[in-house]
Amino acid sequence: MSDRNRFFHLSRRQVVRGLLASSAFGLTAKLGSGCAQSTSSPEAGDQGGAVPDQLVVGFLYVGPKDDYGYNQAHAEGAAAMAANVPGIKIVEEASVPETSAVAEAMRSMIEIDGAKVLFPTSFGYFDPYILELAGEFPDVQFFHAGGLYQAGVHPNNVGSYFGFIDEAQYVAGIVAGHTSKSGKLGFVAAKPIPQLLRNVNSFTLGARSVNPKATTQVIFTGDWAMPVKEAEATNSMVDQGVDVITCHVDSPKVVIETAERRGVFSSGYHANQSSLAPKGYLTGAEWDWSSIYTSLGEQFMAGKTLMAGDIPHILRGGIADKFCKLSPYGPAVSDQAKADADAALAALSAGELIIYEGPLQTNDGKEVLPSGKGLKIDDLELEKMNYLIEGVNGSVS
Repeated sequence: MSDRNRFFHLSRRQVVRGLLASSAFGLTAKLGSGCAQSTSSPEAGDQGGAVPDQLVVGFLYVGPKDDYGYNQAHAEGAAAMAANVPGIKIVEEASVPETSAVAEAMRSMIEIDGAKVLFPTSFGYFDPYILELAGEFPDVQFFHAGGLYQAGVHPNNVGSYFGFIDEAQYVAGIVAGHTSKSGKLGFVAAKPIPQLLRNVNSFTLGARSVNPKATTQVIFTGDWAMPVKEAEATNSMVDQGVDVITCHVDSPKVVIETAERRGVFSSGYHANQSSLAPKGYLTGAEWDWSSIYTSLGEQFMAGKTLMAGDIPHILRGGIADKFCKLSPYGPAVSDQAKADADAALAALSAGELIIYEGPLQTNDGKEVLPSGKGLKIDDLELEKMNYLIEGVNGSVS
């Protein structure tokens, strides 16, 4: 969205709030494309009771809903909530930047659309925007995807949810390790934050579990949506002999399509990108937000809230908890790769496979874990990850 369009978009919202405040329009006032888009037709009902007959839930995305990536995964989850939970009405707004624009959009969903639950899905929405609005609207629940909530520090009507998607990356790494002929894998990455580094390292550990000589070249682009740099990084890796490429950026579309054009294999992230690479797509690490959002929607309609303590303020889970899943295997995946990947999925689901086990060291020779020690997927030490493991070519600095 351009700055010019954003200005008029927000101005229309401000005008409607003023009209509503002066009773010129009711809550059924509409602004066409300028208003948050509704994906359900019924109008909002009385939400004052403990168990609502109907509940308006708002979703905000930092990019387009059809980006084949982060935002699409959340949007698919929102659609599932609306489809699977009677009484839920979804309102959405896409391409909302991590600026005061998101505060304006959230305010509009609350005051105009009557939203009582909000899912501002981008990492940068949290501070100060969610925190400010949560203080202003204590009866509205705010759920942030990113894991930043701190008990006793942040408002009681704010919650945090995130998944251990590096479990799925580990399994995708097994498929990549089996498929690569050169043993050279590539990873196009945005920023070296702990969640992303976990994905790089887990993907590499999965690959090296079936091919101990496999290596992963990582290139950081510097931000979450840098399509030109993402294409350049992909092409550079292919030129260096990399034959399987994955990524952690907002939209994997450019990486997957570039890899397909160059005739190398790809592994997806966030959502299913198999339609973008019918020949080279192997599998991918996907979010399973449809499952999580449907479950939360059912709890909302049962009258459960963060404020009453019915819903935990911190929600976490992995493959076993249906926070994430593996994309279907592509045509290039061998039977052996499928068998090993399926075995790893089963072991992760049963809690029998620990990805981070010693001896393990960084790619500059520092010990991470001694022999005989392991870190389970929910260990807080993994949330502090600031290193790349042996087998990864690249630097976090």
